[in-house]
Amino acid sequence: MIVKEELIEKIETTQLEKKQEIGEVYEKKIYLDDNKVLIVGYNREENFESFDKGEETVYNYYWYWELRDSQSWDVLFDNLEKSYTFCESDVGGWGDNDRVEDVVGDIAEEDVCKWSEQDWIEDISETIADEVFKWLDHTG
Repeated sequence: MIVKEELIEKIETTQLEKKQEIGEVYEKKIYLDDNKVLIVGYNREENFESFDKGEETVYNYYWYWELRDSQSWDVLFDNLEKSYTFCESDVGGWGDNDRVEDVVGDIAEEDVCKWSEQDWIEDISETIADEVFKWLDHTG
C-alpha cells in the first residue's frame, strides 16, 4: 500500500496531460494498489469575457480529483466541488507566462489575478492525499 508522503509526491510530480475533448482539461493518472487509479486534474471554467485586443481576459481554473476502478473505469469517489481554483490572465495576447511588465507596466507578479487564492498543486496535494486515504478506507 502506498504511504501518504509517496502519494503526495506523485500528486505533485506526475505530469499533466491534455484530455482529448473540447475545452481546457488536463489530468494526471496515478495508479494505486487494488485496481484503483487516482485522477487529478483541472478544468477551465466557461469564460464570458470579451476578447478585445488590449483588454485583460481572466481564465479561471478549478481542480478536481476522483478515484476510479482501473479495470471498469467506474467512479468510486470524486471531489468536483470547485473548492480549489487558480487563474491566469491574458492581456491583448500576452499571458501570465509572458513578461507582464512589458505589457502593463511595472507590477509585481503576485498582483496578477490577486483576487484568487491561487491553489497550486503543491498547496493542495496533502488535502487530496488525505481525502484519497479516507476513500481507500471505505473501499476496503
